[in-house]
Amino acid sequence: MAENANDPMHQFVINKIADFQIGGLDLSFTNSSLWMVAAVATVSLFMMSAMSGRALIPGRMQSVAELCYEFISNMVRDNAGTEGMKFFPFVFTVFTFVLSCNMLGMIPYSFTVTSHIIVTFALAAVIITIVLVYGLLRNGFKFFGLFLPSGVPWWMAPIMVPIEVISFLSRPISLSVRLFANMLAGHTVLKVFAGFVVSIGSVGGLAMLGAIVPLAMATALIGLEFLVAFLQAFIFSILTCIYLNDAIHPSH
Repeated sequence: MAENANDPMHQFVINKIADFQIGGLDLSFTNSSLWMVAAVATVSLFMMSAMSGRALIPGRMQSVAELCYEFISNMVRDNAGTEGMKFFPFVFTVFTFVLSCNMLGMIPYSFTVTSHIIVTFALAAVIITIVLVYGLLRNGFKFFGLFLPSGVPWWMAPIMVPIEVISFLSRPISLSVRLFANMLAGHTVLKVFAGFVVSIGSVGGLAMLGAIVPLAMATALIGLEFLVAFLQAFIFSILTCIYLNDAIHPSH
């Protein structure tokens, strides 16, 4: 048990809380599921509490909620245009869910949902599916103009089209790997330095002074991880807006 506690990868292990299977399909409720529910509950409770007593002069919670609303609405409007505002609820949900998962993962002994590629890829797959479906429904075959940028000579089509198709198909991979890799790497390094503090401190005597350096590094990394948690939610959301803009305006 102690060995597992010091293993920096042990924090990413998925454990079953309630075993549940249907026809051989494992639908068990896990620690990952629990923290996803916690993320949704946290955002829902915050937004309901912040807006339940709406006032002309907002309090702190209402101010944060309104700031978040304006932040996301400006992001959508700037990157997907006015028409892209129809996707505001979706982008707002994506941003708050990813941010909540990232921030809850900073709580000691919690679980970082976004440190698993299956979760981030599922989110990215939903985004790309929406882009494809909406792009085809709105633009028809004109949507495929996305793979041949305007102004490109026709004779370059055999070169440009495969490149653009590969670029488009790689979007869910890059979108999911970016978030997963940053959260996984950050929490792993943080756990390593925290392990150094415990290991050196357990020696006792003057050797305990050596724990000051990894302790300082761990403290700095905690601050950095909070910043990364926000930035990764922001990057994930802004790329979502850019991809949605391609579905709305494929010829641009």
